[in-house]
Amino acid sequence: MSTLLTAAVAGVPMAAGWSLHALRLRRRIESARRDPLTGLFTRDAFAERARKVLAGGRSAVYVIDLDRFKGINDTHGHAAGDAVIAATGGRLAEWADVNGGIVVRLGGDEFAAVARVFSLADLSWTLGELTRAIKRPVIVDGRSLTVGASVGVVAYDPRTDDVDLSTLLRLADEQMYAAKHSGADWLTALDLTPKSGTANGRRAGRAGTHGGTEATS
Repeated sequence: MSTLLTAAVAGVPMAAGWSLHALRLRRRIESARRDPLTGLFTRDAFAERARKVLAGGRSAVYVIDLDRFKGINDTHGHAAGDAVIAATGGRLAEWADVNGGIVVRLGGDEFAAVARVFSLADLSWTLGELTRAIKRPVIVDGRSLTVGASVGVVAYDPRTDDVDLSTLLRLADEQMYAAKHSGADWLTALDLTPKSGTANGRRAGRAGTHGGTEATS
């Protein structure tokens, strides 16, 4: 019995070491699935969770591009810009939690989200909450910095709609682009048929597509 007890006790440090190693490994994996500036999920992790939200019931897909962000970077520096992006990411994450959704930073000052909605009235209220959260001032080094947002949105019902997440994001992106050019806070897709072509897998006209330009923030 004493031999077995001794062996068991001797194995405790090894077991503890493996547990600590596994914990560190899980943390590294989780960190790799997060945007380092905002803490939001990366695209792959977002897509995995977004599809589950869409399959769960009536939802909406949003593409969000900040307005006047370039002016903050140019006037106050990139550190201030990073602070605004980080604060916006946190506010969007809180908004998504309330609405049973998920948010991703697509890059720069652009975000996407999928969240549950139950009616057109609910969607309008949710969009109002979203834009109000983004427009709240961010205090950086004693300065009050404010941005707005152009939001494109498309509603989705798994019982009647047969389009994938990629198409929904493309539709929301088209509406965001139109909202930015029209000065509207948001615009909603009226149907599930994309209106613009694609180049390199992205909406034609986006930065990064051949000969394309993007609306300035």
